[in-house]
Amino acid sequence: MCRNIKTLHNFAPPATDEEIQASSLQFVRKLSGFTKPAKANEAAFNRAVNLVTEAARELLDSLITNAPPRDRATEAAKARAKSAQRFARAA
Repeated sequence: MCRNIKTLHNFAPPATDEEIQASSLQFVRKLSGFTKPAKANEAAFNRAVNLVTEAARELLDSLITNAPPRDRATEAAKARAKSAQRFARAA
């Protein structure tokens, strides 16, 4: 699992197009192994990012939940605390 790809479902406010595109870019980078593709692969890479972005948007728009939306600030604080704990053990 890519650690840079964040959960985008069930947040208030909903995920922006930029957040979905950024997650799609990370996903395609992980699959392809390219951070930045060579010129010969650039069109295929960008096309994949666009297709994944469209699929992700469609998925997020169609998901249904009974859970209340999560707060971005609260979730970010939890992630920071978890990261601090994880890296404190490594030191």
